[in-house]
Amino acid sequence: MAAPVYPPKPSPGDRVAVVSPAAGLPGLFPRPFDLGLARLREEFGLVPVEYPTTRRMGATARERAADLHAAFADPEIKAVIASIGGDDQITVLPFLDRELIRAHPKPFFGYSDNTNLLAHLYSTGIVGYHGGSVMVQFGRPLAMDRETADSLRAALFTSGPYELRPAARWSDVEGDWADPETFARAPRTRPGTGWTWRNADRVVEGRSWGGNVETLCGLLMADREIAADPSAYDGGVLFLETSEELPSASTVFRVLRGMGERGLLRHFPALLTGRAKTWSFEHPNGPQASAQYAADQRAAVEEALKTYAPDTMAVFDVDLGHTNPQLVIPYGGVVRVDGPARRITVTY
Repeated sequence: MAAPVYPPKPSPGDRVAVVSPAAGLPGLFPRPFDLGLARLREEFGLVPVEYPTTRRMGATARERAADLHAAFADPEIKAVIASIGGDDQITVLPFLDRELIRAHPKPFFGYSDNTNLLAHLYSTGIVGYHGGSVMVQFGRPLAMDRETADSLRAALFTSGPYELRPAARWSDVEGDWADPETFARAPRTRPGTGWTWRNADRVVEGRSWGGNVETLCGLLMADREIAADPSAYDGGVLFLETSEELPSASTVFRVLRGMGERGLLRHFPALLTGRAKTWSFEHPNGPQASAQYAADQRAAVEEALKTYAPDTMAVFDVDLGHTNPQLVIPYGGVVRVDGPARRITVTY
């Protein structure tokens, strides 16, 4: 598997595709979507272009793939941004024309269920960007998170190193998108806790791979976009994060155990674990329950590493997943994890 290459970056004034390859949720919740589009135009200077299924729930996998093909093939489109995630993007993968996408590489931004497409781009030979959906990050109530906006701006428009830093404050509690009052105030935040390091006695620099744990589980089960020879990931930096589904610690362990049994974990000398999202509308955990959930998830990851990759360096509570702020990770791009200096630098 050849090392992925960075596609050309857009510039202010360029047209960018806004697509829904996972779910057409903009049709159900137009307020955060339209707010995100406005910020793409007004704060980032880009021209968002919607596609036939962008606001349509129930679009078939073939129709969503057609939107992706149109976006990548159009020479006027300089980047592709997901509206939001979903839960069945894996069904889109069989309809994708790998050669078309390879012939027209473009930066793709998305996370959560978009891990499917990011993994597809990785195996196609293109660096993608884990983070930055229109409805969540661009459409955040009242204003974009400053650290999120800085990371997105750097990933969209620049090339080169960008240092990630622990968030001073963070949040994982959301308002109801159907309630206009949600957008009249900023989400409440809580003090940051910094990062926790394990085996931090070395420096690892390599290509990143991973993404959302629940989505990776589906890819592993279907045996899609996973290298047949695990040594293809030698020297890489694995990154993992979980969603508002709040998978149990035992579920997280079983996914990592499957990766371990497959021989994957031991080929990554460094692991970045995203700060666990601990709250959802279905499980509105209070502070004590949230802290226990996060601790249990960390223990599950540590147990899997102890069994399958005891020498791997790990960093916990990196702001790279379903919590805010969200730092963009170049999927297949270079990530440097400096244990002695306690620094993480990505290359956009």
